[in-house]
Amino acid sequence: MAAPMRNSHLTGNQDCILEPLCFPEQLCVSASLASSSDGRPVPCALCSDSFPASEKDQLLKHMVLDHKLVIADVKLIADFPRYMLYWKKRFTEQPMTDFCSVIKTNSEGPVEQQEHYFLLCDALPEDRILREQLQQRRLEEVLDQQQKERDDTTFHRACMFCNEEFTGNRSSLLNHMAKEHSFSIGLPDNIVYCNEFLNTLEWKLENMHCLYCEKTFRDKTTLKDHMRKKQHRRINARNHDYDRFYVINYLELGKTWEEVQSEDDRELFEDENDDWSDWQAHPVCAVCLFCEKQAETMEKIYTHMEETHEFNLHKLKTDLSLKFYQQVKLVNYIRRELHQCRCYCCQEKFEAKEELVQHLVSTGHVMRMPEVSHWDQPQYYFPTYENDALLTALSDSESESEGRNPSSEVPVIAEDISNLKVIKQTSVLNKLLKDRGGSN
Repeated sequence: MAAPMRNSHLTGNQDCILEPLCFPEQLCVSASLASSSDGRPVPCALCSDSFPASEKDQLLKHMVLDHKLVIADVKLIADFPRYMLYWKKRFTEQPMTDFCSVIKTNSEGPVEQQEHYFLLCDALPEDRILREQLQQRRLEEVLDQQQKERDDTTFHRACMFCNEEFTGNRSSLLNHMAKEHSFSIGLPDNIVYCNEFLNTLEWKLENMHCLYCEKTFRDKTTLKDHMRKKQHRRINARNHDYDRFYVINYLELGKTWEEVQSEDDRELFEDENDDWSDWQAHPVCAVCLFCEKQAETMEKIYTHMEETHEFNLHKLKTDLSLKFYQQVKLVNYIRRELHQCRCYCCQEKFEAKEELVQHLVSTGHVMRMPEVSHWDQPQYYFPTYENDALLTALSDSESESEGRNPSSEVPVIAEDISNLKVIKQTSVLNKLLKDRGGSN
C-alpha cells in the first residue's frame, strides 16, 4: 500500500510520510506513464480546492493533512484528474466511510492523540473497476494517437546526427538513424508521441548529455567520441522517462515493458520435466539502519551494525520478547525516526542524520527503546522504505524457542506411532479416566 510521493513533509510538529520511501542505491521500477497533458486543474475530492496537474504531490499532501485521506497506488491511475472528479461526485452522494478503509493511529494511546485515516484503494470493487476503465480509455487514446502518427504523411524532420532532412512518414527517419548511425529506438510501429520523443533526445544532445549514461560533456566532439567509443548510441531502457513513448507500457495496468516482455504465454502450461536446479534468487541487498552501508547477506549487515553502531537487533528481540510483527513495527519505527533525524529514544531532533547517529552512541540510546506502546502501533506495519530487505529476514523462531518455559513443554507425537503402550501410560486421557473412576 502506498500513496505516491517519495518524500516526507514536516508540518509544524506533525511528520507525514505519504508513501514508503525507497533506498536510492536500489533501482525502484516505476510504472507511471503519461498523465493528462491538457492542463486541467485537479480538484480535491473533499473540498473546493484544486491544484495544477503538475502539482499532484501537493494535492496528495493536502488530502492527507487536511482530510486524512490516502489514495493507494496513485502512480497506477491512468487519468488522475478524471479519477478525482469521479470520487468527488461519489463522496457527495455517500459518506466517505462507505468506500474507504479506516486506519486508527496510536490506537493504544490517549483518545485525544488518536487519529483516523481513510484509505481509498482498489480492494474496493468500485475503485478497481474505475481504475480499469481509466486504463482502457487511456489505452484507446494512445492507440488512436499511434494510428494517426503511422498514417501521417506530413512528417518533416532533420536527423539529429547528420542533419539530413526527411519528409513523409516518420519511419523513414527512424530507419535512417538505425541503419546509418546505429541508433535505434525501436520499431516505428511500437512508438507513440514520436515528435515529443525526438524533441527529448535532441534536447539532451544539444545540452551535451549522453543519451545512455546521462553524463554531461564540455562540447559536442567529446560527446560524440564518448558515445561512439562506449557504444552509447542508444537509450537506456531502465530510464523510465522514456516509458510513455512505447505503446507496450500502456497494455497492462501497473506493468512496464520489461515485465510485459518477460511474460511468455508458451510457458503457462505445466511441464513436469521442468528442471529448476539452476534457478538462482536475486541477491539480497540489506541497508544498515544508521548509515548507507549495504551488504549482500543479513549476517554481514547485523555484524556491521553491532561493531560500528553498537546495535544488536537479535539482543533486542530476545530482551523484549518480540514477536514477528513487533519486530516489523520496531524496524519501521526506527527507520522513520532516523529518516526524520529524530532520536527514537528521547525524541530529540537534529539537523543531520550523522549528528543523530553520534548522539545515539554518545548517550547510549542506541539500544534503549521507548515504551512499547510508543512504537507498537498499526501505522508501523507499513514499511518506511518499500525495498527494505531487512524486513524480509525477520523471524520469530528464535524468540519462540527462547521464550518457551521448559517445564511447560508439551510432547508432540508424530503420525507414525510406534509404541502405543508408552503413549497409553503417559496420555492425559488415562489420568482423566482414573480420576473419573475414583469419583464414582
